[in-house]
Amino acid sequence: MSATQRAGWSRLPLRAAAFVALTCATILGVSGWREWTARDAVLKDAEMEMANVARSLTQHAEDSLDLLDSGVVGVVSRLEMDGTAPVTIAKLRTLLDVRKKAIARIHSLAIIDDQGNWLTSPGTIGTTFSDDAFFRYHQLSPKREAHVGRPVKSLLDGEWVVTLSRRFSKQDGSFGGVVLATISSNYLSHFYKQFEIGRNSSVSLAHGDGLIVARNPSNETFVGRSVADKPLFREPSLQRPSGAYHFTSPLDGAERVSFFNRSGRFPLLLLATVDKDELLAPWRAAAISRMLYVLALVMLIAVIGGVLVRQLQRGQRMAVALTETEAHFRLLAEGSSDMVTRIGLDERLRYVSPSSVRIVGWRPNQLIGTPALAGINPEDLPEVQAIVDAMKRGEKEEARLTYRNSHRQNGEIWLESTMRVTRKDNGQVDGVVAISRDITEHKRLETRLETLAIEDSLTGLANRRRFDERLKEEWARAYRDRSSLALLMIDVDHFKAYNDEYGHPAGDACLRLIAKIIAAEAQRAGDLAARYGGEEFAMLLPNIDAGGCARIGERIRNAIHEAGLAHGSNEAAGCVTASLGGAACRPAFERTAGVAALVEAADRALYAAKAAGRNRLVMSGEVMDLLPKASGQ
Repeated sequence: MSATQRAGWSRLPLRAAAFVALTCATILGVSGWREWTARDAVLKDAEMEMANVARSLTQHAEDSLDLLDSGVVGVVSRLEMDGTAPVTIAKLRTLLDVRKKAIARIHSLAIIDDQGNWLTSPGTIGTTFSDDAFFRYHQLSPKREAHVGRPVKSLLDGEWVVTLSRRFSKQDGSFGGVVLATISSNYLSHFYKQFEIGRNSSVSLAHGDGLIVARNPSNETFVGRSVADKPLFREPSLQRPSGAYHFTSPLDGAERVSFFNRSGRFPLLLLATVDKDELLAPWRAAAISRMLYVLALVMLIAVIGGVLVRQLQRGQRMAVALTETEAHFRLLAEGSSDMVTRIGLDERLRYVSPSSVRIVGWRPNQLIGTPALAGINPEDLPEVQAIVDAMKRGEKEEARLTYRNSHRQNGEIWLESTMRVTRKDNGQVDGVVAISRDITEHKRLETRLETLAIEDSLTGLANRRRFDERLKEEWARAYRDRSSLALLMIDVDHFKAYNDEYGHPAGDACLRLIAKIIAAEAQRAGDLAARYGGEEFAMLLPNIDAGGCARIGERIRNAIHEAGLAHGSNEAAGCVTASLGGAACRPAFERTAGVAALVEAADRALYAAKAAGRNRLVMSGEVMDLLPKASGQ
């Protein structure tokens, strides 16, 4: 061994230790960065969801005020044409009562004269509106557009309401009074309850001057409260039309992630918020769990690295001691394209032929002195170890076996080794000679043949045989885990007519396109997309309920329709469409049923979808509702 080789060997343990330390640090750093990125993604998703809610509810508020204003405009026009005679007022009172009863969101409708008296409900209110802000606004301003006032308590029932009013003029153009419409704060708060965006979430609608108009939850507590002194109404950076806003709520003290949206037409601001702690709780729990696994992995790597460094140090000592050569053996071995190795009774390599560079990627001097079985896959190691032990005891003279072995550059390869014992002059076994060749390509071809046996050649999806096997496996798994299992059956509408009209090559291309759309929805490891037969496909969805199954099915149906593949024979749509039937169950709660029951339920739902007009999804629970309608068509 040269001085350069000895120097390299002496530095190898130190390099290995440095590599292990760097690997552990890298894993921890990457894991920490990934978790922080995941946290940011959760917050961004929440901001986007809040933005959608805020914009939708702002639109609802604007639409509600438009609805009120449409009625107010009509009454103003009638008053300016006919005046405020008792007969006119009586007719308008009836009209307003009918309108209020017909539209739930209208709290009250009233006509007020130029002195502030309520013309449409004489005697109901003991005071006038002459001091109210909305009345003074119209009394002093000649503007005729709608005016949305601050939230006030209704004189009728004490409820907080939002007012929308318009002035009307007398025949001479002077101020004639006000037509007033209101929306109850309780109505708005009740409407906001429909948006389930979190257990501790909130939706607040505020007037432009900072008064709370409506809030869910706890509307009674917060309506009418002013938040005008808060940053959302004072900080210049927050005076834009809309945006994300992270803050500590002045109402309940919770740290919140929110999105605000100012109405472009009315002095209103909608704020949708979600509790930040509640939002991040699932991420935090998952991050802690994942980081614990990472720490365990780092500790395992550190232990294995320590063992590796010790093995390298031991290998150094053995490499110096192993100087025995066998010239005739080398002459034969080094001329062979197969890798020839000699294994001592201590199961360490005594000799390695130069072909090791081609076979396993390591030079002979890097392998000599190392454990002969070190690179073998742990699953194959027991079998190989048993054969080697038997040969060392003299129970076997030779053996031939295949196993997986690590390659320095190429990951894992398959080797075929022929082993034979060597003996001393006295007949005692002194080692084993192994001749190994790379059969990875051969194994790859075998794997490919196995894949072809379970794969549909046209679409690349699983075939019927594979589907049936996986269905039984997932049913058994769902039964054990007490989880759910869903199935989608998908049938291309009028496919025979498509083949007749466009030809079989076009039909094959159509099936491949639909298979690609279905496969794109099989995003989880357990999902399976299969060609069930002809133009019929199936999608197996473990651990998902009927709602999730329906969402996936609807996405598939929409994607097929939006692909826009022309289909003249499909008169209803003019393009290729599909009918889908879905079923979901919990095998543990349906002990008398089996896999056939799930398939039958999905198939019945598919039949119902086709009978109901095609290009639709029907879940098995909807079949009984649809069949009478379908039979009547």
